[in-house]
Amino acid sequence: MSEQLKNPVTNKDHTRGPETAPLELVEYGDYQCPSCGEAYLVLKGVQQQLGNQVKFIFRNFPLAEHPDAFGAAMAAEAAGLQHKFWEMYDLLYNNQLYLGSNDILGYAEQIGLDMQRFERDIRSEALASKIQADFGGGESSGVTGTPNFYINGEKYDGDWEGEGLLLHLKRLL
Repeated sequence: MSEQLKNPVTNKDHTRGPETAPLELVEYGDYQCPSCGEAYLVLKGVQQQLGNQVKFIFRNFPLAEHPDAFGAAMAAEAAGLQHKFWEMYDLLYNNQLYLGSNDILGYAEQIGLDMQRFERDIRSEALASKIQADFGGGESSGVTGTPNFYINGEKYDGDWEGEGLLLHLKRLL
């Protein structure tokens, strides 16, 4: 039996797609993880092809071996407070090799964030706690690395590269 997602999706999660979509795809990811960068492109294709049939949820799982991952997660969460989470998410993955603090400030300016607020929020204990809660929820659900996926609450251990994830999701429809 596969592992279950222990912490259900709530309105505190960052989601793309309709609430009523028949497929719910949760990713635990790390902005500095090369495999997550590959998965980002796969997920873009999945969302384009399946459209309103999938609700995508991203949860932070910054790995200790990636020194810029936690800061990038903080940047995405801080952008989310200004309703620009997905814009920052896209910039972070599209510029995965450039996640230093000056890079992140440039991305915040690029998407039109209130910079004073962003610079304050990126150091927020509440956002750090949210990221730690995502990480802890992932660990309790069996996540040990990234990327890690759950489809309708069940851990997906199959091939996600290439067409693997898309074909699996299509079979579930």
